[in-house]
Amino acid sequence: MSSDDEVREEKELDLSSNDVVTKYKAAAEILNNALKLVVSECKPKAKIVDLCEKGDSFIREQTANVYKNAKRKIEKGIAFPTCVSVNNTVCHFSPLATDEAVLEENDMVKIDMGCHIDGFIAVVAHTHVVTNGPVTGRAADVLAAANTAAEVALRLVRPGKKNKDVTEAIQKVAAAYDCKIVEGVLSHQLKQFVIDGNKVVLSVSNADTKVDDAEFEENEVYAIDIVTSTGEGKPKLLDEKQTTIYKRAVDKNYHLKMKASRFIFSEISQKFPIMPFTARALEEKRARLGLVECMNHDLLQPYPVLHEKPGDLVAHIKFTVLLMPNGSDKITSHQLQELQPTKSIEDDAEIKAWLALGTKSKKKGGGKKKKGKKGDAAEAEPMEESTNGAPSQE
Repeated sequence: MSSDDEVREEKELDLSSNDVVTKYKAAAEILNNALKLVVSECKPKAKIVDLCEKGDSFIREQTANVYKNAKRKIEKGIAFPTCVSVNNTVCHFSPLATDEAVLEENDMVKIDMGCHIDGFIAVVAHTHVVTNGPVTGRAADVLAAANTAAEVALRLVRPGKKNKDVTEAIQKVAAAYDCKIVEGVLSHQLKQFVIDGNKVVLSVSNADTKVDDAEFEENEVYAIDIVTSTGEGKPKLLDEKQTTIYKRAVDKNYHLKMKASRFIFSEISQKFPIMPFTARALEEKRARLGLVECMNHDLLQPYPVLHEKPGDLVAHIKFTVLLMPNGSDKITSHQLQELQPTKSIEDDAEIKAWLALGTKSKKKGGGKKKKGKKGDAAEAEPMEESTNGAPSQE
């Protein structure tokens, strides 16, 4: 690669390029609308696989309509398949077409999805309870814990702060609601075509899980991923057959023996060379058989379906944040339902001080502050407590 190419590639990866910022925001707008659609369909007896398909179809259709006349072919589409994980199921539930699972009244539904344009990825996760009224009791506690922790994280993921500052703070927030942050969840830096960058924020630090200390820097992008539980926060893999989401391990090679495996791996390499995908999107008859050999030789990285204990409730909030020179710009989110938690953070001075931090950098020279566009998720300023005991997430 010539030094000119290297300079161009470095510039492409950075938010200092307006084109890059525009692509992130275009991906985020499509994703926010996809999430809105799936939330609106979360009703009793809705089939989970149908919800997943609706989210994925919307992202495919909408991304097909942007950058159609670009000078070079621009890759775009699903960056993470739509998952709909209910109650004590923690994550990655995106069943095959034959699955009959449906939503029921009062289910706690976690929707997780991602979209990219030219490899610039926006991800989001949101928790919705299938109810017409406000969310109450422990369901409200665990959701308020996730939301408040997400809002604190938004204020601490800023240039000069360290990843461990965020890890400690979100655990303190969860404890205030008598909930746990779920172990093993990583918030990753996002880069072009990289959904799991090397800089990470650990959900819970313990002896088993260590990550390198890292400092946030201007012009970086992060997927901040908060999962809270009314249980122990130590999820288990119950059934490997539930796993349907995989990502091609680009650094691994192996000559597959079975014809079905070669067929599936060829399809994966063509259709999903980099981003995670769901087995639903493959030629299904051969998929299960072929995937096993691919997995046995580490050609695919699985995203297992994890569970807390039956009766536990799990909430999930994930957002994408751009660390712009003028402050943090949260580009993916969805409005929460009214919450009536049994716990409060009113008496916790440290949490209230975190929430009082703005997300915009102070500008020198006293220029006029630009008015935020209606519905812009970026203008998160010092946070007001909303009437429902949880900070309002725009």
